[in-house]
Amino acid sequence: MIKRETIEKIFDTVRVEEVIGDFVNLKRAGSNLKGYSPFNDEKTPSFMVSPSKQIWKDFSSGKGGNAVTFLMEHERMTYPEALRWLAKRYHIEIEETEQTAEEKQKQTEREAMFLVLDFAKNWFKSQLYDTDKGKSVGLGYFKTRGFRQETLNKFETGFSPDVRDAFTKAALAKAYKKEYLIKTGLTLERNNQLIDRFRGRIMFPIHSMSGRILGFGGRILDSSKKIAKYINSPENEIYHKSKILYGIYQAKQQIVKDDQCILVEGYTDVMAFHQAGITNTVASSGTALTVEQIQLIKRLTKNILVIFDGDRAGISAAIRGIDMILEQGLNVKVLLLPDGEDPDSFSKKNTTDELILYIANHTRDFINFKASLLQEEARNDPLKKGELIRNIIESIAKIPNGIQQEIYVKEVAQIMNLSENVLFRELALVLKGISRRAEKDVLRKKQQESLKPIAKSKSEIPVLSKRDVLEREIIKLLLLYGNKEVKVEDWDVKEIPEDNSEPVLEKFERVTHIADEIYRQLQEDEMQFSHPVFKKLYKIMIPKYLERQPVEISQLMTELTGEEARIISDILMEEEKYNLADWEKHNIDVKTKETTLGWHLMDILLNLRRLLIQDLINEQKESLKDVTSEADRIDIFNDIKDYLFLFKLVSTRLYRLA
Repeated sequence: MIKRETIEKIFDTVRVEEVIGDFVNLKRAGSNLKGYSPFNDEKTPSFMVSPSKQIWKDFSSGKGGNAVTFLMEHERMTYPEALRWLAKRYHIEIEETEQTAEEKQKQTEREAMFLVLDFAKNWFKSQLYDTDKGKSVGLGYFKTRGFRQETLNKFETGFSPDVRDAFTKAALAKAYKKEYLIKTGLTLERNNQLIDRFRGRIMFPIHSMSGRILGFGGRILDSSKKIAKYINSPENEIYHKSKILYGIYQAKQQIVKDDQCILVEGYTDVMAFHQAGITNTVASSGTALTVEQIQLIKRLTKNILVIFDGDRAGISAAIRGIDMILEQGLNVKVLLLPDGEDPDSFSKKNTTDELILYIANHTRDFINFKASLLQEEARNDPLKKGELIRNIIESIAKIPNGIQQEIYVKEVAQIMNLSENVLFRELALVLKGISRRAEKDVLRKKQQESLKPIAKSKSEIPVLSKRDVLEREIIKLLLLYGNKEVKVEDWDVKEIPEDNSEPVLEKFERVTHIADEIYRQLQEDEMQFSHPVFKKLYKIMIPKYLERQPVEISQLMTELTGEEARIISDILMEEEKYNLADWEKHNIDVKTKETTLGWHLMDILLNLRRLLIQDLINEQKESLKDVTSEADRIDIFNDIKDYLFLFKLVSTRLYRLA
């Protein structure tokens, strides 16, 4: 167990904008930072980070919280995992208390799998550097390919000996459980025998964006064996090859800095480019590019450069994937290397300056590249040329931006020597077909959903009652303005008419502190919070505010669960939501709540009081059902009468306030 003092030190040190900046490209928006949601695919940014409050909010998914909850949501870390990751990032030494046997048993399966994978990474590294076979075969291969030691260290490469069960035996000897060795795919069970998946291979650890090991790729060194040249870890609970890019952990900061991501094909291509100083490079690791991988890049930049080998078959396959990039609204450029070259070999033959110059001089816009490429294939063949034009128009149709579509149509018309009108008509037909298919998909999904049994999700956010909404507003006032002094309107009862008509009130103004007024009115009416989270927050904050002490949000977060932290971020970031719309840019003056703060405070407290009085009236009416004594009935009726008067009095004050 991590000591409380260590947890507090982590929260005091961590900067949420720095942590999230490792995963999302954030740009300044007033006093806050904004970016694209890392949880949803979206066309406009709805993700916001508040450095001053040290919280974040994703308005598209409803998620929010602090640095810890971000790691828990985005990287699927447990609370202790997130704390350890932050401690490592900020070089904080973790002090722990001894875990009980029961606590050790509660260690989650995911944590166990990550521990196994981390052990495997270190074991493969030790095999590369500390064994004769690793030095001669593994390091020998890397040296032959021209890789320097700092590059191997950066990507944490390793070596697995060509022994049936060397790794498995080593892991079991260190008390790692067989079930987790199998679940991570590092070990196979055949005929009741355990064997290593990776044997006689150099090892490439595959990192998550936060740097955790998710799986491995392994390259065979003995080409005489009739087995796959490359193999990867199998899909499991934590490794999904379609959702990760090789090198994203090492490249993410440079991608944000350059505002561009370079996409290549293989592990050594990435390593070679990084070694050459082109460190914004990642790879899809031999798999066809997926929407999830594109969205991973989109969080960091909207600009992608795809590098093709000179191989024509490879180009054709890659072009199909690039249409998906266009569909996601990203800007795509391409670079075709000379025949027979790949990024690894080409970077070794050129200096860094020569490589940068070649990229600058030979990078082309994707649509133009595709048009010229397909034009060569369709030379002197009218039928093929018609198919080619349709193919290019289908790519343009995938671009969500109408202005970009028009620009590309005009460029293609020049390249193909065709009328723009013809191409625009073809584009309209393609877009119409896309729209019809989309409508059919929506209809089909609705029909499928109507057949499914309705089930409540555990993560479904409960609907707040009227009372919960008012309690939430009180917490919001305390969080934002707890120690603020405000002027409020109030009323004394000057006269109560005998006919029980509306009481006569005399208005006056007074100055009070937000927290003082809330505490006074709740105490006077003996009002208690009903919502458990708001009740907890009130008990934490009100003693500090009454002593005129500030409530530090970062400190408050250490006392909350993940769900409680999400509620806090929801409340605090509501006001910041309007910054996403850039109202000032459109010359729209948005009135701040501070200008009507006193009115807002009284409105909430009076509405809450009226709601509680109504509850008391309802309770008294309900109690009449069980009363048999006439005297008791008269007492209850008198109580109801008194409550009705109070209800009318509060309503009158609310009316005057409005």
